[in-house]
Amino acid sequence: MRDILVTLIVFGSLPFILRRPWIGIMMWNWLAYMNPHRLSWGFAFDFPFAQVVAIATIFGFFFTTERRYIGNGVVLAWAMLCIWVTVTTFFALDQESGWDSWEKMMKIQLFTALTVMLVSTRERIETLIWVIVLSLGFFGVKGGLFVLRTAGENLVWGPPGSFIHENNALALALIMTIPLMWHLYTQATRRSVRWGLLGMIVLTAAAVLGSHSRGAALAGTGMLAVLWLKSAQRLRLGLAILLVFPVLLSVMPEKYFDRIESITSFEQDGSALGRLRAWRVAIEIAIQRPVVGAGFNSVVEENYRRFAPQVAQEVDQFSPGHFSDAHSIYFKVLGDHGFVGLAVYLLFGWLSYDAAGRVRAQTGNREDLQWAGSLGAMLQVSMAGFAIGGAFLSLSYFDYFYCLVAIVVTLQIYVRDALASSSEGVTADSRPADAVPRPAA
Repeated sequence: MRDILVTLIVFGSLPFILRRPWIGIMMWNWLAYMNPHRLSWGFAFDFPFAQVVAIATIFGFFFTTERRYIGNGVVLAWAMLCIWVTVTTFFALDQESGWDSWEKMMKIQLFTALTVMLVSTRERIETLIWVIVLSLGFFGVKGGLFVLRTAGENLVWGPPGSFIHENNALALALIMTIPLMWHLYTQATRRSVRWGLLGMIVLTAAAVLGSHSRGAALAGTGMLAVLWLKSAQRLRLGLAILLVFPVLLSVMPEKYFDRIESITSFEQDGSALGRLRAWRVAIEIAIQRPVVGAGFNSVVEENYRRFAPQVAQEVDQFSPGHFSDAHSIYFKVLGDHGFVGLAVYLLFGWLSYDAAGRVRAQTGNREDLQWAGSLGAMLQVSMAGFAIGGAFLSLSYFDYFYCLVAIVVTLQIYVRDALASSSEGVTADSRPADAVPRPAA
């Protein structure tokens, strides 16, 4: 039944996507984050629904006038990153694996670029936020109820075969989504919607705890601190945090606290030592190949032995066969694309974060743009969560992060056009559908 339902929804949306390709962006993100086909057990499980939606969206894109082309600092750094990972792939030690990973990353970048060009109005931006929140919130609510029912004894997992299948990855995605939930809560006018979002936030926080992820504990703490600083409702948010988290923590079993406390004694933890060894390998790769690194998927057993034989000996001695991958967005990029690649990646991330902050600053005295300022602040909080939690996960090419960047860029352009047109008495959403905004400075 689930297979048929997902198939009907996807194929039923294709005529609408061909006419209005921005709908394809929403469908693609729904498939990417909720992975509804992975919740079935029949033919739909491995069916390439995202590819079908992508083809329809690209086809519709070439026949619509509702698109725009944008150039600014974030987009320039973004282009630099795409160019550089292409260059390093030509020099990758494992060409087959390298080009396969390059293709996957470029597919994500293509749809992220389409998001910027097609999601151009407030309605579309807010719709995309709702799609993300409901898609990932599904696992937050489901996981939170599971945690409360089992008293946190078992781990919470994401949909199989996806970026967020592993408990640590799902926890990070949920941490990145909580600020967007809070944004929707502050903007909602209907009481039922506000209460529903509050319930979703609480259950999602429970699901994060249910991952038993130490990285999530650090990322969640950092995210909440930034969330409180960026929120316009600090008193209400602070009280909610003080009231809710002690209750949620009281549900968790003793083994959860033992695992979190092990952060302070990492030298005795095999998992933590495995990460440290992987980081040493990434550093050695970058030292010996500082410009181009080893290409995608660099931190593997072969490169342990080639670039850091002493580390490989430690693995053979203390944890035979356990050659950890990078387990860090930063060290993964360092090993994959060298010091140059890491510099471009960090620049791209910082410019994106800064752009979201400038949106908030530019809209401070505009009541009609208050929603954009709130969203800009919460996008910063989401990115902060990714920056902290990503330090312990190999999610450098996580599609969710690039989607957030696309929202930042399109929000930045929307606000710029709204401010520029205010003196003319024209709002950004009142332009003709085929109007193409001028490139950003």
